[in-house]
Amino acid sequence: MTTHAIMSERRHLINLAYRLLGSLADAEDVVQETYARWYAMSEGQREAIENPPAWLTTVASRICLDLLGSARARRESYVGEWIPEPVPGRTDWVSARPGTDPADRVTLDESLNMAFLVVLESMTPAERVAFILHDVFRYSFTEVAEIVGRTSAACRQLATSARRRIRESQASPTPTARRAGIVRDFKLAWEAKDIDALIGLLDPDAKVIADGGGLANTVIRPVEGAEQIVRYALTLAGLAPAMTIQEQTVNGQPGLVGVVDGVTVAVMAFDVADDRITRIWAVRNPEKLRPWAAVPQQ
Repeated sequence: MTTHAIMSERRHLINLAYRLLGSLADAEDVVQETYARWYAMSEGQREAIENPPAWLTTVASRICLDLLGSARARRESYVGEWIPEPVPGRTDWVSARPGTDPADRVTLDESLNMAFLVVLESMTPAERVAFILHDVFRYSFTEVAEIVGRTSAACRQLATSARRRIRESQASPTPTARRAGIVRDFKLAWEAKDIDALIGLLDPDAKVIADGGGLANTVIRPVEGAEQIVRYALTLAGLAPAMTIQEQTVNGQPGLVGVVDGVTVAVMAFDVADDRITRIWAVRNPEKLRPWAAVPQQ
């Protein structure tokens, strides 16, 4: 297999590792390590591998599985809430496996949105890997079993358990155009400091979860309830009068980005149900905002 063909697998591996880890930076490290292991082998060893793409996927998945096993311990020392790293753009870097059925239950775009990634965080490492490999990237359970080192039956059970978690967490889907309108209305009401409009856009039990990682000022615990959220939003507006709010695509969904002097200082993802905002995930940790440095500002 040519060097070009091997390197062309990079996009697929990044897509896979990001969904497994919830961090684009970690995904890039995993892919770099995967290629390092490939090129550390002799030419004869590489030529003996019958299916190099499958080998790369297996190695990357196993590295992710190891990282997931230690991630929970690392996050216990994380300052405040941990939110998956947001990614910009329309998800045109998403690539499916050849032969992927468009009618599959979980599409690649769905597996990118923040609400989906947050649910993945509640899964065990084995559940997450089995589910992502099978339900999202359409690997057979035989292939998944070889990667995670369990039986096909065990992997099927893991995916079933993960699927149940996803199903229990999902609300009725809101069309993207409608979701975009609600997020835009929230932006306008926030800028106008329109308390009644803000409360009307929020579910009474809505929640804001912020991630500063100890590197940016933000709330350590979730802000719960529409009135509390409005109070928090207006306080933020007063503390950062120079911040402009822009509409951007966040993890494939309508979101908002806070910009100060041309620098992205906050990325907000939203979950919407029954025309009300139920969740806002606000990422302030600058280490998680590096992919947003090149996003064109409005």
